[in-house]
Parts: sequence; C-alpha cells; structure tokens
Amino acid sequence: MNDSIKSYLESYVPKRSLFFKELEQFAIEHRVPIMEPTGIETMLQIMRIQNPKCILEIGTAIGYSALRMADALQNAQIVTMEMDEERIGQALANIKKANMENRITVIEGNALDLYEKATSHGPYDAIFIDAAKGQYGNFFNMYKELLTEHGCIYTDNVLFKGLVAEENQTENKRLAGVAAKIKDFNHWLFDQKDFTTVIIPVGDGLAISKKIDVGGL
Repeated sequence: MNDSIKSYLESYVPKRSLFFKELEQFAIEHRVPIMEPTGIETMLQIMRIQNPKCILEIGTAIGYSALRMADALQNAQIVTMEMDEERIGQALANIKKANMENRITVIEGNALDLYEKATSHGPYDAIFIDAAKGQYGNFFNMYKELLTEHGCIYTDNVLFKGLVAEENQTENKRLAGVAAKIKDFNHWLFDQKDFTTVIIPVGDGLAISKKIDVGGL
C-alpha cells in the first residue's frame, strides 16, 4: 500500500486503552508479531457485523488479538491456541490482568494436535488464523469442519509485506520462502469450492473466507 495512504488510514485508527497500548509496546520491544493496526480494526469491524458468539483463534502469542476480540465483541467467547510456553505464560497473565478468564480459554499445544480439544469448545462462528505461515492450509482444512453454517475464517498476513505480489523482491531467503508458501496458500484458498474469499489490503493483508450457504445460487 502507498505509504501516504497507509499513514492516512492509521490516523483514523480508534484510540486504544492504556492496557492495549502497553501490550503493543511490549510486542514492539520483544519482537512479538501482532496484527497491524488497520488490519485488526478491519477484522474487528467485520466481526461486529458478523456478530460471532464463539471464536477460535490459532496463534495466541501474548493474547493481544484475543483480548481485542473479547473487548470488541461483548457476547463472544474466545478459544485460542498456542504452543510456545513463554508466550502462553504471558498470554495468561495478560488475560488475568484484563479480567477476561471467563471469556478467553487458552489451549496449550500444537494446533495440528488440538482438534479434539477444540471440538469440545465448538462449534465456532469465526476462526482466526495467525500462526505458522507454512501450516495455513493445514489449519484451514482441519478446523473448517468446526465452523457453523454461516461461519467465516479470517487469515492474517496473506500479503506478507507485499512479497507475494512480485517475484525476487527480497534477497532474504527466509522471507522469500515464507512469501512463496503464503502465495501457494492464497492460490489454494481461492480454489476452495465451499468458501468464497476476498483479500483486503490492510495491515499485512487480511483474507476473509465465508462459508457458502447450502442451497445458494
């Protein structure tokens, strides 16, 4: 996105509480990946319209996105998965500090091994994927089975710093490898016949996949 347009949009991002600003600063200082401001505000606004009652998040990190969703959607329950022990401890502390223990449930472990545990808390009206980029397709394919009839799956980082759009944009082999995996995932995602998908160019790219209603035209 053009830098001037990005700055313009970010100037209209609603002010966050001191608690959320502290989490954002912590993420910057400790290099914890969290959603970019315009990306999360867009997702939260669409979720307000969708009004999900139960949300599954794949990739808790420090709990920032889960807490933002709980704050924006007062009637929603959030189930979130994380495998990094240090991040789990930080997320639990942040959830406790926000008095959200009764609304946010953290499941510990690799999301690819947690289907049965997730099932016990579902089904889900919304699923948010923001974890290992190389596993996006596996996460989507596995957990779409727990989505309600009119559910949506939200996937972050699908433009990956713009690197998915052009070849040879970086000499960094790691970034190039991740970008290639995301590009393959995007292609696969748009081929899913039981979903309709759009990518919104905000933040690092947000894909929204709506489950197609049975019997639709």
